[in-house]
Order: sequence, then C-alpha cells, then structure tokens
Amino acid sequence: MPTSHDVARLAGVSQPTVSRALSDDPRVARATRQRVRRAAIELGYVPSRRGRSLSTRRTGQIAVVVSELSNPFYMQTIACIYDALEALGQRMVVLTEPPVPSISAERLLDGSVDGAILATTLLDSSLPAELALRGLPFVQLNRGVDEREFDACMTDNRDGGRLAAELLLGLGHRHIAMIAGPADTSTGRDREAGFRAVLAAAAVQLPDERAARVPFTFASGYELAVEMLAADRPPTALFCANDVVALGALNAARAHGVDVPGQLTVVGFDDVEISSWEVVQLTTLRQDLPRMASEAVALLGARIADPGRPASRVIVPTVLIERATHGPPCAVP
Repeated sequence: MPTSHDVARLAGVSQPTVSRALSDDPRVARATRQRVRRAAIELGYVPSRRGRSLSTRRTGQIAVVVSELSNPFYMQTIACIYDALEALGQRMVVLTEPPVPSISAERLLDGSVDGAILATTLLDSSLPAELALRGLPFVQLNRGVDEREFDACMTDNRDGGRLAAELLLGLGHRHIAMIAGPADTSTGRDREAGFRAVLAAAAVQLPDERAARVPFTFASGYELAVEMLAADRPPTALFCANDVVALGALNAARAHGVDVPGQLTVVGFDDVEISSWEVVQLTTLRQDLPRMASEAVALLGARIADPGRPASRVIVPTVLIERATHGPPCAVP
C-alpha cells in the first residue's frame, strides 16, 4: 500500500506537507494542495484516519444515539445530521440505544468518537449526566432531560401543541381527543402540556376517555383511534403527538368508514416525508430538521473546542402545515 512518504516524493514536498494538504490546511498553497492530491490519486493513496487521530487526538467521528429506527422521523433526522457533519468533514456513526444507559456510555467512551448527539433521550435517563461526568462532549437533539447544564437543540414542542389546539378550536371543534406520546419523553410531555393549556383556557374539556399517553407507534394510533371512534359520542377532532400515530389513526378511520376530514379532523406532529404524499396529505406541525441538525452539530463542535463553555439550549420554532385532514365539525355539539 502506498504511504504518505510515497506521495511526498512524487509531489516533491515533505511528508508533513502531504498531511496538511490532504486536510485542506489553508497554510498550504492551493497549487501545492492540488499537486499533492494528484499524486495521491495517481498512487491510490488513502489517508489513514487512525494515524491522523494519533497526531490530532481526534477521531473525526461523531456518534448519533437513537433507539427508534422504525420511526421515519429518526431516519430523516439521521440524514440531516449526516449532511451537517459531512459539510464539516466529520464521519457519523449510528448507535442504537440499548435499554440500559450504562451500556450506551461504555460504547461512547471507548475512544472511538469525539462526541455524541443524543436523539431519543428519556426524561429519567442517566446517560447525559454520565457522559458529562466522564468528559465526553454531547448535545441533546429533539428529546432531552430537563437539566439546563447540558447542551440541547429542540423544537418548541409546547408551542406546537398550542398551535394544534388553536387550529381545532378555530374550526369550531369542541369534542376533541388527543393521543399523546409517552410521559417519560420531553416531546410527549410538552406537546400535551401546550395542547391542554389552550383547551383549558377555552373551557373545553379533555376527559380521560378521550386522552391517552402511548408509545409513538402506528399500532398505538390505530388502536386508540378505533377505541375512541367506537364511543357513544366519538370525537370530531383528534390531535396526535406525532405523525406515525396520526397515520395509524387515519388508517383506523378509513378502515371503519369514517370520513376525514368530513367526520373527523386529524392533526399530527413532525411533518415526516410521508405526511406530504398525495394519498395522505396530513395536516401537521413541522419540525425544521435541517436547522435542528445544523444547530446541534454547531453546539457539539463548540463543546468539543471548548469543554468549559456554558451550556446552550436552542429552541427552534414549530410551523403549522395545513393540508387536507382538517376541517370544521360536521355538526357542532
């Protein structure tokens, strides 16, 4: 295998210049960088990341920790993080989070990554505190714990819940149901809180039989929607705390002959790609994933460069996307 010394001889430069040139070091003249790259291509030379990490004490790799790969939201999130890291010349490593936080910590602290982006952290997770104690830079994206001393980038979930409630009330709905996310997630908790606050201010009740906290899954949305639609007085509107749950509810409505939006309005949260398909056209709250990924990567980069800097928390606005699954109730109770 060709080495950097072979490239240096062919390009007529020193070996350290080869390393700097292939790293796009601005201290190396552009013409020299091009000459080195041509020599590397001619010889088939591939720089060793292991060798570079030994000299820089950086691996150039960032871990993305996620536990819900079946949810299309996280596949889109990973794609956006990849783009943000690729623009900085960083590699992404995806780690699926096991149920025991200490196992995640062991995987992250083995020296193979420079930092981590935690995407599915539960409110009671000990992982952020453990990583902070062990000195590994990380940022919470999408979900997180409440401690303010940790970097985080999140959607304004509470405001998203508010927007959903205001939409339904503005359409004239008063017989409203909600399928919220798990109570141990910041996303499920905050979306529910924002939604309930607006209904309470309008003196609109949300009784227990029309409210549920369930996992963010298609099956949960389907099963709960079937149960609610079978009630003596079914709801005229349903707010689902994510799009996957909303898709389950839409399927349940169709399977049971309930017209959407004629008989039932359905509103989701996330704006995953499938929600915009012509056969779906789901009204939902959009999370700006490209911006969130970019902000999270920037926060992590700043933390890696300056471990002692104060923690930052970036809140990205939520946007209401009105499509075809909302409308006024067929008969206002």
